[in-house]
Amino acid sequence: MVSRKTTVFENGLIWFGAGISLAEILTGTYFAPLGFSKGMAAIITGHIIGCVLLFLAGLIGAKSRKSSMETVGMSFGRKGSIFFAFLNVIQLVGWTAIMIYDGAAAADAVFAAGHWVWSLVIGVLIGLWIVVGVRSLGKLNTVAIAGLFILTVILSFVIFSKSNGANIYAAGDTMSFGAAVELSVAMPLSWLPLISDYTRDAAKPVKATAASAITYGLVSCWMYAIGMGAAIFAGTSDVAQIMLTAGLGTAGLLIIVFSTVTTTFLDAYSAGVSGEALFAKLNGKWLGLAALVIGTLCAVIYPITNITDFLYLIGSVFAPMIAIQIADYFVLKKSCDDRSINTINICIWFLGFIIYRAMMRLDIIVGSTLPSMLITCLICMVADWAVSKVKSL
Repeated sequence: MVSRKTTVFENGLIWFGAGISLAEILTGTYFAPLGFSKGMAAIITGHIIGCVLLFLAGLIGAKSRKSSMETVGMSFGRKGSIFFAFLNVIQLVGWTAIMIYDGAAAADAVFAAGHWVWSLVIGVLIGLWIVVGVRSLGKLNTVAIAGLFILTVILSFVIFSKSNGANIYAAGDTMSFGAAVELSVAMPLSWLPLISDYTRDAAKPVKATAASAITYGLVSCWMYAIGMGAAIFAGTSDVAQIMLTAGLGTAGLLIIVFSTVTTTFLDAYSAGVSGEALFAKLNGKWLGLAALVIGTLCAVIYPITNITDFLYLIGSVFAPMIAIQIADYFVLKKSCDDRSINTINICIWFLGFIIYRAMMRLDIIVGSTLPSMLITCLICMVADWAVSKVKSL
């Protein structure tokens, strides 16, 4: 039986839902000290960098018809990919907890029913999305995304029509342009280890991957702008409060709940797909539901607020991993690694991790992700050349 392939529209729809996120709106508030024009320049610059990388990562899976962690095995070997699958499951469960916590907190501010109640409601809806599955979401996802689009347009109008001059940041608050760019890169970078889980099923690999990256980039910039606009023009970073004062009670609640569902579904689902590399005999859908349960429990038990350090940690772990994959697949033209573990690439990854962390201390105008990944790619190519020279002796 031939499984149904996803269309370009369906792939774009999935990533539209991923982009509409409270976490991205909250992250956007951190850009307010730059002012709107400079802040938008940093947001757009960072997303161009991040989404080009997102496209390249997704294209590897789309062309090879492999999941994200299976493509990792092409560069790091079968056992090497298990290490990254484990790290990916951990970060995806973390994202699931963060998103449910933020969504429940905002929903409770609009309609007080208890944080734990909203955590469970959101968790159940995400579970429904997982059970239905990527290939079968169809009309359900279309209706949800269409509704979110309309409501988010209304929210944008409300925020940008307010101009009380009450910027929530004091005049002394500062953020360099380079740091802002890096914070903008961080969000699309967090999706790199899982985009292939969705592009691998695309009927038109290149077009579907491009639609995914472009759609996500545009919507994510929009969310960042809403957050920054809320901080600058409305004088608050509390989006739920803005919705209430604007009279968007029920509509605001729908935005909060369904934006959380359509984004967090991808995290939990991909945690299951990555989990298959760790537990080959278990079904990815059930593993995804298990990840959802753990994430929901964490959201209920632990207060999760500032996520910037979490974003930077994800970048330092997965940026060098993807850099090596990009160098192997697109430059060195390596399609597979049959070894149990590629020790050389593991060592290069560790070096790339150190380079990324070191560059975070520098104020580079384009952030630390792009230069650290370029250096890692270069090291990968030099290592390949050196190995080939040694073998030819």
